Amino acid sequence: MKKYKHINITNYTQDKNILKLPKQIRRDIEIVSQVLPFRANNYITEELIDWENYESDPIFHLCFPQRQMLSSKHYDIIKNGIEQNKPKTELFAISNSIRMELNPHPAGQNCLNVPYYNNKPLSGIQHKYRETVLFFPSSGQTCHAYCSFCFRWPQFIGKKSLKFSAKESHELVRYLKKHHEITDILFTGGDPMIMKMSVFSKYITPLLDNIHKTNIQTIRIGTKSLSFWPYRFVTDNDSDDILKLFETIVNKGINLAIMAHFSHPRELGTEIVKDAVKRIRNTGAQIRTQSPILRHINADSDIWTEMWRKQVNLNCIPYYMFMARDTGAKEYFELPIAEAYEIFRKSYSSISGICRTVRGPSMSCTPGKVMISGIAEINNEKVFVLRFIQARNPDWVAKPFFAKYDENASWISELKPAFSDKFFFEDEMEKIYNNKITDCEENKFE
Repeated sequence: MKKYKHINITNYTQDKNILKLPKQIRRDIEIVSQVLPFRANNYITEELIDWENYESDPIFHLCFPQRQMLSSKHYDIIKNGIEQNKPKTELFAISNSIRMELNPHPAGQNCLNVPYYNNKPLSGIQHKYRETVLFFPSSGQTCHAYCSFCFRWPQFIGKKSLKFSAKESHELVRYLKKHHEITDILFTGGDPMIMKMSVFSKYITPLLDNIHKTNIQTIRIGTKSLSFWPYRFVTDNDSDDILKLFETIVNKGINLAIMAHFSHPRELGTEIVKDAVKRIRNTGAQIRTQSPILRHINADSDIWTEMWRKQVNLNCIPYYMFMARDTGAKEYFELPIAEAYEIFRKSYSSISGICRTVRGPSMSCTPGKVMISGIAEINNEKVFVLRFIQARNPDWVAKPFFAKYDENASWISELKPAFSDKFFFEDEMEKIYNNKITDCEENKFE
């Protein structure tokens, strides 16, 4: 049984592999992690990272803060604060001021997505799309390791006003009883699989006890644990108990979907992750896989081809390729939309039909999930062909629309409509935004 050891900025120099890094690299980790959260573990350092080639290693870039993840200006501000031995409280305040410049809550999630019950906002719950509700259990608001691209990074920095969390699921159940349009609930975080089974079951049990009073048909669990700590499902003290809970959910006639985040084929290569996948699948749960496309990690069609094939061979279902969200270290990871689409297209054309369940590249932006369906020439004008996979208004879904081709654009805010002055959804999106903005004036329409 592998014993879990977490690694963060207070103890990272105790890891023998990290100690081999050049002094400046360790210094960069210390400086950047003052702004962007850092956490790893011994599975990552001992079994996933190639330390002989750390400079180009995808898992090293995935888990360890890099110098270029901060602008030179922000890096120097933090560096000077550390060298001047500023008090922790002052350094934290400086870090927070920088964080607020990094769009900590993209796509209006801390305003537009918050539901109300009896005229009161519900803490730790988001309802953006008609059929799906997100739930953030307070005990699951950390991870086995933090992805350096993560758009949920504000959950981990210790600033309460930026955090989503719910201490119990009773309010969630009351909301679901009233809203029968909701068929899916996504447990997210952080990572729900950081919780012990005894804790997780306290959130799940009230939902299962009242399932006949709601219209919930699918429970999703968003997790990176298969990548970062697959022992969670194999040798941890309560591994068997968590799998029995999965079986209980399935036996109640509920579709249980583990939304697994795999960003590189190496995360699928260890024997322990293969065992973990098999044990989860044996409960009757399905595993769907997703990841953003990221420079320094997986910006290559061969990588995606290998990853999708490995996932399918393990009986997982490729689900999404996302664009890097416009938050945090986006400039370090982002690719132009055109480049991302060509990588997707080339990889998609190299796999068999059984792998082509995957959708993308997709931008999770304020109006909804916008997928790049293609690049075309219409009326002698080169355009992006776009459509919504999900949207705030379900009537927007699957309607093709067009944006002028821009080889440098990396997000929808940088695109201009083709053949019209506005995208077809903009006026209605503005009305949706204005209806909520009085409750959350600090948000900006992106």
